[in-house]
Amino acid sequence: MKVSTQMNIKTLWITIFVLVVLNVLGSLFSHRFDLTKDKRYTLSETSLQIVKQVKNPLSIKIYMQGDLPADFRRLQQETKQLLEEFQAYNSNIVFEFVNPLENEDESMDLVKSLYQKGLTPVNITVDDKGKQSQAMVFPWAIAVYNNKEVNIPLLKNRMGASTTQKVIGSIQHLEYSIADAINKITKDKQKKVAIIKGNGEINEIYIAKMLMQIRESYYIGPFTLDSVAKNPTASLDALKKYDLAIIAKPSETFSDEEKQVLDQFIMNGGKTLWLIDQVAADMDSLYNQSGATLAYPRDLNLNDMFFKYGFRINPDLVKDEQGSPIKLATGEQGSATQYQDFVWKFAPLVAPQGTHPIVKNLGGIKFDFASPIDTLKNGIKKTVLLQSSPYSKTIGTPAEINLSSVAEETSPKDYIEKGNLPLAVLLEGNFHSAFENRVLSFKENSFQSKGKPTKMIVIADGDLARNQLDKNMMPVELGYDQRSGNLYDNKDFMMNCINYLLDDTGLINIRSKDLDLPLLDKEKVYENYSQTQFITIGLPILILLVFGLVFTYIRKRKYSR
Repeated sequence: MKVSTQMNIKTLWITIFVLVVLNVLGSLFSHRFDLTKDKRYTLSETSLQIVKQVKNPLSIKIYMQGDLPADFRRLQQETKQLLEEFQAYNSNIVFEFVNPLENEDESMDLVKSLYQKGLTPVNITVDDKGKQSQAMVFPWAIAVYNNKEVNIPLLKNRMGASTTQKVIGSIQHLEYSIADAINKITKDKQKKVAIIKGNGEINEIYIAKMLMQIRESYYIGPFTLDSVAKNPTASLDALKKYDLAIIAKPSETFSDEEKQVLDQFIMNGGKTLWLIDQVAADMDSLYNQSGATLAYPRDLNLNDMFFKYGFRINPDLVKDEQGSPIKLATGEQGSATQYQDFVWKFAPLVAPQGTHPIVKNLGGIKFDFASPIDTLKNGIKKTVLLQSSPYSKTIGTPAEINLSSVAEETSPKDYIEKGNLPLAVLLEGNFHSAFENRVLSFKENSFQSKGKPTKMIVIADGDLARNQLDKNMMPVELGYDQRSGNLYDNKDFMMNCINYLLDDTGLINIRSKDLDLPLLDKEKVYENYSQTQFITIGLPILILLVFGLVFTYIRKRKYSR
């Protein structure tokens, strides 16, 4: 046997041995490499902790399969790759992609069942080189674990955004959507949320969507302050069992006893979310023959309490050039009423600018008759979460609010040094009691003048958490405005506030994760369509052809000698 042949056989055996060893080591030790610049496929520590909670098989069905528009194919691919990452860390997680429109005989029944579960499709206009067509897509998934089921929204609906921009935003939120769903379905509820009642707070049907969202992750229950008059100590002891108290749009004055109960709840480390209307004004009261209503200050007897905590809600209204759209009747054409879009300046449309996890990566948030918040120096850390635009100002009350104001003309000079008014503020620290160095409303042996470390969020608009009702008097999605057809990010903002107050900051940090996802400029692609086709398809083939010819030529020269 020739020496060269022996060397080749030896090399072959060494190669086979190395491959076998690598294969065995690979089966014993696994490591995944994320080569993306933004590490989009690297799960956060929070996600990894959530994945460890899955002890039994968890099934996920994703209803995005079949002939999808290009943008949704990208969303489908990103979803698949991220789910593979979850599955790599826990084999109990299994998933499959389903085409709900594949079988014509069964598709209608399946679509109907998805509708009933709240999985509404999205109708997309596909523009392919100027040719438009319609496509229906279900950007949803359903996770099932231990006979419990939860919906996973894969498409984040952002007002005014194109389909491509919505998909890009949705990809940024994919890890949060999946991790949040797994957490809800596998983790036992621990924290308790009290919805304060007894002072004319907003009816539950108008905050039903927020309550339903809270109920998925926390225990929730109404807590009526009416019992304070009879037995304030027992009421305080009962409230202390909750972790968070939500006071949503009270309209009646608080007694000193009720204030002391809330105050001592805070001093004992309780978290609070205040949704306060300091001015009485409502959109429904405007829809009358005169198209006007009177806005007047509302006395809730909370000002001294708020002042002690380090903030003040002024009894004014914010008028913002960056208002929300509103449709108003402008006349009739034949028997049909004509409507026109206007900007309603008493409904500020706030685009979050901060980097705090509560507001990072959120879209527009709609207010209705909001008031400005002043922050005071008292050693408490304060973070402005939301504020009006630079082109906004305050209107003193009482004042008449008229729909005809949509036609008024203004200039930037009207807003010099008046804008950027705080509308939502986070306060963190050790608060001092509003009853410090004062006569107590009721005797309390465990009274604390300085509290434990805690957090509270104050929002100067009780309607921020309010959902509208449809024609059947059923609540619609929080943030959806039926008058304009726009969907705002009110629900995500409210849930971020609640999660942060209850120390579930890990999930919020996933939501605010930044990904570098560049958009494809379709106009440039259309302008250079032939060139783009050649670069993406023809050039690789040409390179392979040239390589093959060169390789064949060299091989012939080598062995023809």
